[in-house]
Amino acid sequence: MNKNFKKVIFTATLTACMAVMTTGVFGDSLLKYGSRGNSVTQLQTALKEKKFFTAKVTGYFGSVTKASVKRFQKANGLAVDGIAGNKTFAKLYAKNNEISSLKTTSSRGTSSATSQTKDDVYWLSRIINAEAGYEPYEGKLAVGNVILNRVESSKFPDTIKGVIFERYNNIPQFTPTANGAINKTPNSDSIKAAREVLEGKNVVEDSTYFFNPKKTKGEWIVKNKEYFKTIGSHAFYR
Repeated sequence: MNKNFKKVIFTATLTACMAVMTTGVFGDSLLKYGSRGNSVTQLQTALKEKKFFTAKVTGYFGSVTKASVKRFQKANGLAVDGIAGNKTFAKLYAKNNEISSLKTTSSRGTSSATSQTKDDVYWLSRIINAEAGYEPYEGKLAVGNVILNRVESSKFPDTIKGVIFERYNNIPQFTPTANGAINKTPNSDSIKAAREVLEGKNVVEDSTYFFNPKKTKGEWIVKNKEYFKTIGSHAFYR
């Protein structure tokens, strides 16, 4: 083997190694709205350390995390899309050399499905069915969005079941947990909506409240929250 050929082989190998060092850790994976798991936990922790994320670290990439990523991207001269990809990771971990240890999980394809625990689908589909069983499909998605938005907010419990069964001054936040409707078997649309919401489908952005104006005035919500939109019988606020 001549020296020139060896040099070509060495150069090609070095180039490949450099590519792995800079981008291979992440591959084509992205962390975006709907992603869940340890990768999101690390992302939220890193953003929190840099003062861009102030909510609870939950391991769920919701509207709060998306807004935090956007703020970080804007502050660092990156494309502001709210999606954590290679360039965002490189900036975020550049100073502490943690880029090589981060293992991302794509929110696309089968990885999204595996992030859905049976417990999450079980309870989310039941509250969707209980609160929006007779609502249009978009209304079912919206109720699921509210639950996940609360999970990510520092003002509410950090699990789906915890949010659903939360009580404030001993008053249930969701009536179905008190009247037994939560125990009814969800229909197929409610289960489908729960899965889509867990995969990142969002129709009400960062809304964390909703009520039916025909059944209640929702005075506290109206006075203290911003109206977003009405879907079916429910008005959504954030």
